[in-house]
Amino acid sequence: MNKRILPLIALVSLIGAAPASAGEPSPPAGSIRVIVGNLRSTKGLVGVALFSSDRGFPDKQERAREGLSVPADGNCEVVFSNVPYGTYAVSVLHDENVNGRMDKNFIGIPKEGFGASNNPKIRRGPPSFSESRFTVEKREVALTVDMNYF
Repeated sequence: MNKRILPLIALVSLIGAAPASAGEPSPPAGSIRVIVGNLRSTKGLVGVALFSSDRGFPDKQERAREGLSVPADGNCEVVFSNVPYGTYAVSVLHDENVNGRMDKNFIGIPKEGFGASNNPKIRRGPPSFSESRFTVEKREVALTVDMNYF
């Protein structure tokens, strides 16, 4: 075989092996800007978890699609970027003592602040995914989540 043809064959085989998705457009995506209001103090961190299903919502962050933390201050805001269009819910924890979990009293009532998208009314138990869900179907979705403290 001619030595000049070998590099050409190698190049053609690499082009043929390119992933099919290389030429396909990426699915539409937007961003979610979460503004956290009504913090009772500037101590600790505010953690925001983005869920794409009810699985693990609102308190199993390891099942969240993504999680972000910021220092607690007067203007807490996080932005989730490049989020594919779809249905989501957000849960928020004000971790004042920065131990990475929600502290509760002896009967299970939260000692730290919490919230969820759509600011559902607090009843017995945590808010559900269905009452907290929202849809990303445009470039940016802005949410305000008000913290709850007992």
